Amino acid sequence: MKKIFFASDFHLGIPNYEISLQRERLLVSWLDEIKNEAEEIFLMGDIFDFWHEWKRVIPKGFTRFFGKLAELSDNGVKIHYITGNHDIWVYNYFQKELGIEVHHNPIERTFGNKKFYLAHGDGLGPDDKFYKILKKIFTNKFLQWCFATLIHPNISVKLAKYFSEKRNGYYKNPVFREEEEWLIIHSRELLKTQNYNFFIYGHRHIPIKKQLNKSATYIGLGDWLKNNTYAVFNGKEISIVRYSTTNNPN
Repeated sequence: MKKIFFASDFHLGIPNYEISLQRERLLVSWLDEIKNEAEEIFLMGDIFDFWHEWKRVIPKGFTRFFGKLAELSDNGVKIHYITGNHDIWVYNYFQKELGIEVHHNPIERTFGNKKFYLAHGDGLGPDDKFYKILKKIFTNKFLQWCFATLIHPNISVKLAKYFSEKRNGYYKNPVFREEEEWLIIHSRELLKTQNYNFFIYGHRHIPIKKQLNKSATYIGLGDWLKNNTYAVFNGKEISIVRYSTTNNPN
């Protein structure tokens, strides 16, 4: 079989146009490099630091990235988009214009004889109660209509960027503590009733491969703010790979 690729947390759009453009060009270079060996690509959330699709407009920018996704999709590479907490307002643009299948919840897939659980990771596990409340607000249809209709995009994009900076910070240094990791806890709870070989998540910005039991492995994809990491499954094994910045066309 060809390979399956997984990547997340590009956060295109931050911290400014110039740096985001460099990251976008790096991603295009990576996609161009893997296009001939990829059977499927899973973009697993926070692809943009903010994304909202109004009825007739979308956020400005990211032309090179969209063009490369369209090229791969047109050439038969199956691309999936699992939304994250920064791009929760993805609706049908990617499906209609780029042929990308969009998922708003965790999904299961089987490749070869291996079973995968795939999710961005936001709101999973026992804690993060404040975000779980926020997510209910963000996914409320009436409030979505109010946001899209009553606030001009120039203002809403500026507000989204402000709150993103305040809550998250662009270049934070997360620490992995296994006993406190909500996604580890969530995965182990699932293993009590179901069998999975791989749990793959974004969200935490920590590239890590952790054995949960004899047959199940946790994969943290890292990010493209600092790590430039992705995961690749070759039909038997999965690896976390760091894409070299020397490949950046800049």
